[in-house]
Amino acid sequence: MTIPSSVLSRWSRFAASTPRPFGTGLINKTYLVEAGGERAVFQRLHPVFAASVNEDIDAVTRHLERKGLLTPRLLLTDDGASSVDDPETGRPWRALSYVEGESVDRLDTPPIDGTARAHAAAALVARFHTALEDLDWQYRHVRVGVHDTDKHLFALDDALERHGAHRLWQDASALGAQILEVGATLPSLAALPLRHCHGDLKISNVLFERGTSRGLCLVDLDTLGRMILPFELGDALRSWCNPRGEDVDDADVDVAIFAAAVEGYAAGGGRPSAAEASALVDGLFTICVELSARFCADALDESYFGWDERRFPGRGEHNLLRARGQWALAQAAARRRSELDTVVRRAFG
Repeated sequence: MTIPSSVLSRWSRFAASTPRPFGTGLINKTYLVEAGGERAVFQRLHPVFAASVNEDIDAVTRHLERKGLLTPRLLLTDDGASSVDDPETGRPWRALSYVEGESVDRLDTPPIDGTARAHAAAALVARFHTALEDLDWQYRHVRVGVHDTDKHLFALDDALERHGAHRLWQDASALGAQILEVGATLPSLAALPLRHCHGDLKISNVLFERGTSRGLCLVDLDTLGRMILPFELGDALRSWCNPRGEDVDDADVDVAIFAAAVEGYAAGGGRPSAAEASALVDGLFTICVELSARFCADALDESYFGWDERRFPGRGEHNLLRARGQWALAQAAARRRSELDTVVRRAFG
């Protein structure tokens, strides 16, 4: 697959370019295109995203740019359109400005120390949040129930009921039973206020200056919206504090990286309320349980998350490994709860 010529030609300066696959994202098909010294990132949106998400990206990135933050910007077609529909699938294609930098899948990627990158990334996120505090915008593409944990637990239970004949059902059902049992005991964080958030702060969505720990900007902006801060930061910490990556079944929480991230958020001007700060570890734990449920369900549904065809015989096998990894991370967060709470209190008082 590549970008259809009828799509690429709508940005005429890139019409003669040769797209090449770009990035490690699991959802959108992404390509890097270059012409005349200008580079752009072209993406075909996954069905979970409507074309209206581009309106949100444009509004938020314009605001960030006015506040002096570096950010990718939406590139309109020659006739001013924000996206072009694929002639075969009907899915929207869009183009974003390319920001030179380095993306990593794990914080311990040499030669930069993981704690330095965690501190810098969290400070960048804090500046992002602060810059958006006065943004007056009603999001056009609202992902209903994106962190509705009960919904994801129900979907797991439903997948286990529907896929009794699946090749992975026995392993998935054993793991799923544990996830559902703990999921029923999760604390409610619904009373906390909604903030403008990025929505998917895995470490690969933080762009660093090449060869350094300096955070440049946040990328992959399809998930912009309002959510509670413990879920926003909990998702970041889930990704950042697991130096072994998502494709292992023995994940752990690195307390030093957790501390560097929390301290970096405070150093960058992050201002959580007392209630938000005290719920930060609950947010991390909930996100781990929620994502383990989502991966476990898709190990049977095999319909949502991308997968590595070179390493796994099927989508289900890859997602089952991811589910085990996130479940191990949840258990590690529970074991280290006292240490993590101490770190939060020290950073925010």
